[in-house]
Amino acid sequence: MQFGTIPLGTAEGAILVHGVRVDGRLFKKGRVLSQADLNALAAAGVEALTAARLEPGDVPEDVAANRVAHAFAGPGTRLSAAFTGRTNVYAAQSGLVVVDSTVVDAVNSLDESVTLATLAPYTSVSPGEMLATIKIIPFAAPEAAVDAAAKAARQQPIRVAPFTAKRVALVSTQLPGQKPSLLDKNRSALEARLAPLGGTLVFERRTPHAPDAVAGALRDAAKENPDLLFVFGASAITDRRDVIPAGIVAAGGKIIHFGMPVDPGNLLLLGELNGRPVIGLPSCARSPKVNGFDFVLQRLCAGLPVKATEIMRMGVGGLLQEISSRPQPRDVERTPLRAPRIAAVVLAAGLSSRMGTNKLLQEWRGKPLLRWTVEAAIEGDAQPVIVVIGNDASRVEAALKGIDVSFVHNPNYREGLSASLKAGIEAVPESADGALVLLGDMPEVDATLINRMVAAFSPPDGRSICVAIHGNKRGNPVLWARSFFPEIETLSGDEGAKRLFARHEDMLCEVEAGSAVLRDIDTPEALAALRAEDKAPA
Repeated sequence: MQFGTIPLGTAEGAILVHGVRVDGRLFKKGRVLSQADLNALAAAGVEALTAARLEPGDVPEDVAANRVAHAFAGPGTRLSAAFTGRTNVYAAQSGLVVVDSTVVDAVNSLDESVTLATLAPYTSVSPGEMLATIKIIPFAAPEAAVDAAAKAARQQPIRVAPFTAKRVALVSTQLPGQKPSLLDKNRSALEARLAPLGGTLVFERRTPHAPDAVAGALRDAAKENPDLLFVFGASAITDRRDVIPAGIVAAGGKIIHFGMPVDPGNLLLLGELNGRPVIGLPSCARSPKVNGFDFVLQRLCAGLPVKATEIMRMGVGGLLQEISSRPQPRDVERTPLRAPRIAAVVLAAGLSSRMGTNKLLQEWRGKPLLRWTVEAAIEGDAQPVIVVIGNDASRVEAALKGIDVSFVHNPNYREGLSASLKAGIEAVPESADGALVLLGDMPEVDATLINRMVAAFSPPDGRSICVAIHGNKRGNPVLWARSFFPEIETLSGDEGAKRLFARHEDMLCEVEAGSAVLRDIDTPEALAALRAEDKAPA
């Protein structure tokens, strides 16, 4: 890749390395410079730019990131589209992240242009949480490095082991004079841990703190065919020959491992009865705070092996105990990185005055024009899909029969586009970070573009408004961060929200796309031209 300062006259097709602001307009880093850009820069007195130009053997950053990511991600994951050389891997289901650090290290050692970063192994995740990111550092990477990274990543070094519903038995022992409330706490603490993992308590027995009593309770528990058995002792286990392990052995089980290099949680006991895990719980398992029991329980519920070797390898990252000389890390909940939550708002309420009939119901390739747009939104990464209706509402709804969308009626549809836009924005769920606004008469806009726009959205990086462009012309769709909703609510007439662009140029990101983003089918001539293209010889 060529890199350096070049004269303006030779910069067409080069990639701008540093942002340039001229006459109130911002040319952002990463922009592929067109002749129109160069003319505008020359008129402002710019004579040279720092730019990059790809050479044979260079793989463009988004292509490289996608190639590595598609090899990298394993079961239980999904990928974002690539943007600015970055593709993110997200959880598609709840479970534990399983990472092959050897493969990750190997990929990161190939070339400085290709990087992988992941969550720590065995982190508990929910759908939509980010697990990893693939980032191409410069504007391109050497083809040999990309190929080698993709080859190494085919071992799929990151996956999500899903949590599966487990049937659980609990035995609690008690000593004379012990308060029943402590045993109630045993049950409530365990149920609170099981709930997010899908587990169910199917058996509970409270018994004296003696080996024979523990053995009898475990035999009765085994008759309920639980997947996991847990024993809360009235007194902490101090030795393999103590009451709880002795009771497990007396019931016909065996002890696999005692103790673990996790604090709190050191006194956990791992045993087995009739092929089922039996866990002697440390007293800290009564606490809602993370402890060694969580490490074991989550792996068991994710179907991952838990033997002596796995427990002995839990020491790195196993120091969880608060001490006075440092903050209280377990009092602070982990804030996961997650995919942006973007709703899709499809505007389908207009009068179609230029078409002479409802344009959205005109057919192309066997379906109404509107259905193409809505199906693209359903397939893409923007959810939920909200369709704003008004004119000819019942027929528009019928055209979308069988599609999972929510309808919002705009009674003021005769007032123009802004009224429908406001109605759609008002219907966006509070949980959404933004809204992707699509026009119902643009049937060639597809899910691939929608996903690229969602991937581009990143307010911390100055990408709060994402607009599709072609040939330096801005079109549709447009993605708006929630922070702009109040301004959209002030609009009127038929102009839409694009007049806000100039006011927020620093927060705007242009997403290069095909000519479909400039083409709305709002006249008989436009519809005829669209249909004619299908009949043209290839």
